[in-house]
Amino acid sequence: MSRQAELVRRTSAVLLACNLIAGLLPGVEAVALAQEQGNDSRDPAVQVDGPRSEAELQADAQKVLKKKVEPFVKKYCLECHGTRPEAGINLKSALDTPGAASSFLHWKKAVASVKVHDMPPDGADKIPTDDERLQFIEWIGQLKHLASPDPGHFVIRRLSKVEYANTLHDLYGVDRSIADSLPDEVVGEGYLNSISPLQSELFLDIANKVIEQVVAREGQPPTEVQKRLFGELPANAADVLDGAREVARSLARDAYRRPPTEAELDVLVGIFKLGRENKLSDTASLNLMWKAILVSPQFLFITPAADVDPDDSIVPLDDYQLASRLSYLLWSAPPDAELSGLADAGELRKPEVLKAQAERLLEHSRSRALFDGFGAQWLGVAGLEDQTFDPNVFPQMTPALRTAMVDEARLLFENIVRENQTVVRFVDSDYTFLNEPLAALYGMEDSVHGPAMRRVKLEDPNRGGILGMPATLATTSFPNRTSPVKRGVWVLEQVLGERVPPPPPNVPALEDQKQKDLEGLTLRQRTELHQSDPTCANCHKVFDPIGFGLENFDAIGRWRDTDDAGVAIDSAGKLPGGESFSSPADLKNVLSRRKADLARNLVQRLMAYALGRQLEGYDEIVIDQLLARTAQEDYRMRTIIIEVVTSYLFTHRTVKG
Repeated sequence: MSRQAELVRRTSAVLLACNLIAGLLPGVEAVALAQEQGNDSRDPAVQVDGPRSEAELQADAQKVLKKKVEPFVKKYCLECHGTRPEAGINLKSALDTPGAASSFLHWKKAVASVKVHDMPPDGADKIPTDDERLQFIEWIGQLKHLASPDPGHFVIRRLSKVEYANTLHDLYGVDRSIADSLPDEVVGEGYLNSISPLQSELFLDIANKVIEQVVAREGQPPTEVQKRLFGELPANAADVLDGAREVARSLARDAYRRPPTEAELDVLVGIFKLGRENKLSDTASLNLMWKAILVSPQFLFITPAADVDPDDSIVPLDDYQLASRLSYLLWSAPPDAELSGLADAGELRKPEVLKAQAERLLEHSRSRALFDGFGAQWLGVAGLEDQTFDPNVFPQMTPALRTAMVDEARLLFENIVRENQTVVRFVDSDYTFLNEPLAALYGMEDSVHGPAMRRVKLEDPNRGGILGMPATLATTSFPNRTSPVKRGVWVLEQVLGERVPPPPPNVPALEDQKQKDLEGLTLRQRTELHQSDPTCANCHKVFDPIGFGLENFDAIGRWRDTDDAGVAIDSAGKLPGGESFSSPADLKNVLSRRKADLARNLVQRLMAYALGRQLEGYDEIVIDQLLARTAQEDYRMRTIIIEVVTSYLFTHRTVKG
């Protein structure tokens, strides 16, 4: 290893450690809300309208807790979910601190189990009636008013692989493939906030490659990007450090997505000096300083920025932080020149300016990142490219068809956003986007030709929307057959926003059950065997019938009237609320009538994604108000996105507490 390479490695590692330990990574402080709102940290947009004030709702919730919830929990739940809680549900703690974030999660888990009659378990000494269960669910819904106004802490998170690649491309013009050596994020793991030793090595290696591509070799004329980044250092040796400081200021402003502090600049200039003391040229010393920036937490993490008054507990995001949060949400990329300029001018936090910028970013083609990040995760299609299918059963599942499946979902999502259509269109639309390979799954190969995706009018009422879309149908299937269970759970969780309790341990899959018990049975009959097992029956009675409603679609989304054994498919079923259906078209119609549930699920998921954290008690109050406003416009998708990014939760953060 050369002396320069070793110096780079030592300097970068030391800088990273120093920044994390000494506090140069900005903490969770920002401009004081009290200066703008007279020490009132409540969001005026979430004050409850009408005759019932927030204080009255809190008082009512407290009465419900003491007179309704507490007796129910003590009677039916505390024996198993008290001081030594089972299944991670601690209702004793939830009763003691009902407004705490942890309590909110315990209540949600409890509601999910009570709703499907999973708890209390069969055989318990005391079992609530159906009416008591419904009342309990309603009572728990009121406890959110016990939570104090709180936008939540800002989640410091590392840039995702896509965000990191886009950032390097936007700032320095390098190809996005330069980040291909980084491992992909695991879907469902959430935002990451740490860097392993291996990842540190990878980030340093990529930083070296960036500089190799941008900076000309010694003796060669500088590249255009190099000129833009480094400029010309003063010829006078006495002024070189001042010149290096200005280069550091410019580099750090772009990389940190905010102006650097003087302390941060001192560290960077110190690295430049270290290079010169080790006989490196000015350009090589600037390279060393730049590498330190590229492996710094200020670059690799999305963080809060400015300091705040130590007496403040809730503050608004500063303009730079807001610019980054907005840009990475909608573009998976750093703020562009217009956003950065508004942040420099202190204008972005103005509601009308923030709304206009969100509209501008959504109009741009780069807003496809919202589907790639949020939409694909919501629908569960992000892993379709690598999902296994039996090639003997489904030879059609080529890479081209898989790509077309995901493109169909993306184009529908983007079109609903662009045209500001109601969220119901996700469930029931009369159009989709197809190319020739994908059209074959729809039985429309005679009218759609070529590899290009195009908008197509649909006449079949069973098609249209995410329920009859091959991408989602394939994602919820096994390699060689459909899965009514997976599809039913998908509809409940991803479409309606219901929480489904996890399956009990040691329950065999259908394929693992004794074959003699399965002989001559249809897939529906085999699946219904789970309902004969007392440990499985309650949940399977809820989601299996929904999955049966989609059985006319095979594992890759083709229509069929009979199953693999030639038996006519029975797609009749019902939702937990009792609404019955007998076909995919009927199921779509039933779900379409639950517009408010569809909207709430989508808003909750988008808000959680935008904030990078689970939603808690007070979040639900904000979402209630957001839904009330968007209901006036028929729950239109672009309107929902704008409401999310201008909401109290998105634009403020908790500093302490």
